[in-house]
Amino acid sequence: MILVAGGAGYIGSHCTLDLQRAGYDCVVLDNLSEGHREAVQTEHFCQADLADVEQTREVFRKYPIEAVIHFAAHCYVGESVTNPQKYYYNNVVNTLNLLQVMLEFGVKKIVFSSTCATYGNPVYTPIDEKHPQSPINPYGMTKLMIEKIFQDYDRAYGLKYTALRYFNAAGADNEANIGESHDPETHLIPLVLEVAAGKRECIKVFGDDYETPDGTCIRDYIHVNDLSSAHRLAVRKLLDGGSSNFYNLGIGKGFSVKEIIDITREITGKSIKQEIVARREGDPPILYANNIKAKTELGWEPKFTRIDDIISTAWYWEQNRRY
Repeated sequence: MILVAGGAGYIGSHCTLDLQRAGYDCVVLDNLSEGHREAVQTEHFCQADLADVEQTREVFRKYPIEAVIHFAAHCYVGESVTNPQKYYYNNVVNTLNLLQVMLEFGVKKIVFSSTCATYGNPVYTPIDEKHPQSPINPYGMTKLMIEKIFQDYDRAYGLKYTALRYFNAAGADNEANIGESHDPETHLIPLVLEVAAGKRECIKVFGDDYETPDGTCIRDYIHVNDLSSAHRLAVRKLLDGGSSNFYNLGIGKGFSVKEIIDITREITGKSIKQEIVARREGDPPILYANNIKAKTELGWEPKFTRIDDIISTAWYWEQNRRY
């Protein structure tokens, strides 16, 4: 059985769905502080908090867990700058709690939701796995610290890990009617779609004076189902005896904020008002992936390679969302 920590969240719920479709038994652990009970894609659900070691132990006592996929982290760059304590406790300390229990129960395989934010400002693009890791915000720093912890645990305890450094998750699984739902919402595509849906007056563009073709930040957007399939492939490789590793997950192409807004106007047929505001602290100008290592070693191939298709699934979810 696979434990999905944070499986009531956006990416965790899609990953659980992908695993279930592939025939894996899953149990979700989530404290529901940011996740949604309606999003959980398995009958095995434990409302528990990684901050409580005994609650976590109870989950391991109840289920025959073979491997863990770890999504239970805070993930807002801006908030991490203004409230770093929240991020270091939840992301780092609670991961140590999870690892403590894993070792107690002899579970030594984990797939970790890492991030391209560990790279910081890119020295070159596209970013491959050899790129220096130099985070410029506490969110990225917590993820890098966890990767370093995994390296030490591998050497000392034989813990095998896969760190998946992904770029900007987007889109939704429309067949299951699950999608992106955060409170507050901070991600670009759902925010733009909320303007299109009349739920928000305008979309704020954080800076138009970056050294990019149109002055706005460029990001690599990857469909959440493609992220999910990579987690499944990674956990399978570990279960088959694979060694520890790390991979970038992105489609290998970047789109600017203004491009996303323009494409969304075309897809929705809506007039989307935008407002240029000051830059947001901690935002690199350009981030997009070199994904060759994941394709070669994991056998991963993203199915959603067109940004129009990714946004279209998110637009369908926005119009039909159930939580």
